[in-house]
Amino acid sequence: MPAGTAALRHRDFRLLVTGTATSGLGNAVTPVALAFAVLDLGGSATDLGLVVAAFALAEVVTALLGGVLGDRVSRRLLMEGSAAACSLTQVVLAVALLQGWATIPFIGVVGVLNGCLAALSQPSSQAMTRLTVPPEDLASAVALRPLVQTSAAMVGYTLGGVLVTAVGAGWAIGLDALTFAVAALCYGRLRVEGGRSGTSGSMLTDLGDGWREVVRHSWLWLLISQALLYHLFYGGAQSVLGPIVVGDDFGRTAWGVALGTLMAGFVVGGLVCLWWRPRRTMMVGVPLLSLTAAFPLAMALSDRLEVVLLGAFLHGFGLQVFDVFWNLAIQENVPTDKLARVYSFDLVGSFVARPVGLALTGPVAAVAGFDTWLVVVAVIMVASALGSLLSRDVRRLERGAPAAEPEPVPG
Repeated sequence: MPAGTAALRHRDFRLLVTGTATSGLGNAVTPVALAFAVLDLGGSATDLGLVVAAFALAEVVTALLGGVLGDRVSRRLLMEGSAAACSLTQVVLAVALLQGWATIPFIGVVGVLNGCLAALSQPSSQAMTRLTVPPEDLASAVALRPLVQTSAAMVGYTLGGVLVTAVGAGWAIGLDALTFAVAALCYGRLRVEGGRSGTSGSMLTDLGDGWREVVRHSWLWLLISQALLYHLFYGGAQSVLGPIVVGDDFGRTAWGVALGTLMAGFVVGGLVCLWWRPRRTMMVGVPLLSLTAAFPLAMALSDRLEVVLLGAFLHGFGLQVFDVFWNLAIQENVPTDKLARVYSFDLVGSFVARPVGLALTGPVAAVAGFDTWLVVVAVIMVASALGSLLSRDVRRLERGAPAAEPEPVPG
């Protein structure tokens, strides 16, 4: 088996990737469906921003708890239970939309519940990667996992636009419920547990240990801060302004195609990372991260769909290459027993400002003008990415051996 795909030799890694990719497909359908469900109920850009912000805030609030639990209890059970519960909440939302009794506040409430349930398992899911492969196949696993997930999401975004147009948002969200159920079955068959560190300290003590691990690495907290700015400004550009700008100019199906093209950029970036592993990963990844500005810039300045799709592709490509190198750096430099907590701080630090951006994008863009605000977002994304290269620790971070031996991987 080629070195780039060596991680696929391991049963538990295949189950982990199948579960995350399947739920990822459904989760890509849902944002498209929810956006137009809110708009069809008479919602404005501000209403849509508040609904998406409620989901994002729930994720942020719950992620730290998920990180602590992921280092204390069975990561497998946490992932299985979270996926099963998310399946149930999506069934409820799908039925509400299909039966015609859904309201915008109801969609927001279900979104909050779903966000909490999903966030409980996210740190464990990320930390589980190292436990499903031996050290020599870790780089392969870190590159393959997002490649498979984003390939599924690419299909999901495009499928979302088609389903919403053909059968409506309710059936599209019903598909997401099914994918969560499949994911729960995959996680239940894993033979590795993770977590169960045996710590007797309080949750606050565990959080403090995780925080000290984050601040011990200057490249880690600095790039988490950069991600905070990215999500503060870009979250609303995609989730609030994107469906309106692209939907009005080119049609609703075009927005699904644009998000599918974004995922295609992720896929190509993932394929590149299967064989390209530079020694100084952040020195390469951070400049490529600045390509994310191409999508909002294209939406603002071009009246041609192909230019918008090119911007979406460049965004996905640059972000995927950076993300693979970022995750590899965390996997190689953070001890196994702190990995879930560090990932929870990564999630919270990156996304804590996203609900604010989502809630304010509609009102701010209405005053500034949608196109003007999209240009402002693009400028901030470039400046924040390239500005992190001023740090010597970011520029000189090198690949190395994993920080701690993973738990034994069954054959």
